[in-house]
Formats: sequence, structure tokens, C-alpha cells
Amino acid sequence: MVVKRRKTKNIRRTVGKGGNFRPTKSGAGMTKKGVRAYRKANPGSKLKTAVTGKVKKGSKAAKRRKSYCARSAGQLKRSSAKTRNNPNSRIRQARRRWKC
Repeated sequence: MVVKRRKTKNIRRTVGKGGNFRPTKSGAGMTKKGVRAYRKANPGSKLKTAVTGKVKKGSKAAKRRKSYCARSAGQLKRSSAKTRNNPNSRIRQARRRWKC
């Protein structure tokens, strides 16, 4: 008889072992370590970290930033009023980190 094991769902942590997500105070989103871990678990993934520096107009990074800002604006619009108006919410912090 073969016993199938359930895959345990990873817990999103911001500190300690497996701290793959940036705390809200430092801009939310994933850390470089978290992106590496995700790509290892999901071969072929094209996940990248946030575009936070200066970019040339029309470059790939600028297009990624513009795309993220458009998507996250939609997320922000659909969130609760409490989240929308809180400057320390994860979505607002992430948008600030991406310079949206």
C-alpha cells in the first residue's frame, strides 16, 4: 500500500528561517531570498524582485514598473476604505517601494 503525503503549505514569514517576505515597514513584497526560493520551487518561473532604482525611460525595467503600478492601482481600488486610506497598509507600502 502506497501512502500519499500531503504537501504542507508554506507559511508566509517575514523574519527568521524562511523569511521570504519583506515586513510592511520596509516596503512589503518579496526579498531576493524569497524570489530565489520561489524560483527553486517553481522551475521556469520568471518572478523578479521590485524595480526600485532609477530607470531609463522605455527600458524593460520601466515597463515592468509601469505594469506593476497599473495592476496595483486596481488592487488598491478594490480594497477596503480602511486599507486604501492607511499609508502603512502592505499595498501602499509596496507601491511606495516600486515608486508608483
